[in-house]
Formats: sequence, C-alpha cells, structure tokens
Amino acid sequence: MPWIALAAAVAAVMVAIPLVSGQWFNRVPSNLASQTRSVAPGLVGLEAPEGRQLLFESEAHEAFFPLISHFETQKSTAHCGPASIVMVLNALAVPAPAAFGSYRLFTQDNLFDPLSEPITSDRTVARRGMALIEVARVLRAYGLSVDVRYAGESSLEEFRDSASEHLRQPAGHVMVNYSRTALGQEGPGHISPLGAYDADSDRFLILDVSRYKAPAVWVSANQLFEAMAEPIGPDAGTRGYLLIRAPAKDG
Repeated sequence: MPWIALAAAVAAVMVAIPLVSGQWFNRVPSNLASQTRSVAPGLVGLEAPEGRQLLFESEAHEAFFPLISHFETQKSTAHCGPASIVMVLNALAVPAPAAFGSYRLFTQDNLFDPLSEPITSDRTVARRGMALIEVARVLRAYGLSVDVRYAGESSLEEFRDSASEHLRQPAGHVMVNYSRTALGQEGPGHISPLGAYDADSDRFLILDVSRYKAPAVWVSANQLFEAMAEPIGPDAGTRGYLLIRAPAKDG
C-alpha cells in the first residue's frame, strides 16, 4: 500500500479505536501495550520504534487494521483458539449473534452455538484447548474458506509465500499454531492471528491474544516456521497454519 493510502487507513482506524493522540504510533493501542511484558531475544515488539517502523514499511498488512479493531484477549489460558476465531469473524463482518442488547458481535461467550458445538464446546476448550483442525472446522461452520497447512507437510518457502499473499488481500487472514518455547517465550503451544508481513526483514507480526503476558511481536519467517514444525508429541505430528478467506459473494 502506498504511504499516502496507508496514512489514510491509519487515520480511519484512529477514529474507530483509541490508537493515539498526536503522531500515529507514538504509542500502540492500549490493549497491546504493557510495561510488564518482556520480548524474547530475536523478536521485535510492535510497540518498539523498530516494530512500529516495520508495520509502516510492511507490504502485506491488510489484515492488521480489521483485526486490531476487534482485538480479543483470551479469557483463559486455554482459549487462544476461540479468541483468534472471534477476531477473524468480526474482522470479516460475519453475521453475528446479539451480544450487547440488540448489538451484534462475536464474543468468546457466544461463539459456541448450535453451529459450532458439534465440533467442540466452551467446556471442552476450557479443559484442553483447541486443536488446529478444530479451529478450522469452527471457521468453516460460519461460512469461511479455510485451508489447513501442517508444517511437517509444508516448507518455509510455501509458508512465506502463501501467508504473505493472504495478508496482502483485504479478505485474507492467517492463523498460526506454534510452540512458544521455540520462540523463547513462556508456555506450550499457542494460536494467534498474523497481522502483517515485512519482506525486507522477512518478519511476520503475531497479534498475540494472551496480551496479559505476551505482546504483539515481529518474528522471522524461519523462526516462526520452525516453531510450527516442532513436533507436538511422539505420535501427534506438527503444528501449522490456517489460510482463511471470506467466501466469494454471488453475482
């Protein structure tokens, strides 16, 4: 996106969410910023000057503003999948149930309904989280097109090309399921959406839904792919990523 167009997009988002007053990105959104969360070595925090510059210079960032306008913090340590799903459904303006009186919005509390409960339930998620394929099935239940890619059956080049291309499209989104420890972070496996890709640095922006402990960070494509490729267990295969698009409209 040209700088003028990007500046216009930033101005539009400033109206929609409390990003900044004064110069844009002097501060990141309050729901992403915290002095208590550290950034692991090799990662770049979005709130750092370098992180803000990466976003400004990135070529593939169509997903960022719709997602940040609907940012969710997972409501429990097991709810990274539902929080990520809710962000994407709202970002794509999928018809939502009533949540606040007559106002309609997906939340982590109303996500599991007759459409999604045959796949998993809030109670089950609270006990064991969600597998990548379950996230994909819930998104499909709400009418989205989802391509599931496992790192063990993919490659770094395929991931970089397909994910960055999706992030260039207005209706394209990417979710990643990765090992936190492989990124030098606390915790086991995790799911979050990607917000952008910067080709010059070859980094993806993870909009981490566990904002109470981890900030949004830029991670190299290679490091992120290795974090997805780390085996889940002896016989459980690898983690991976989802390529998501809204269904094409008829006519």
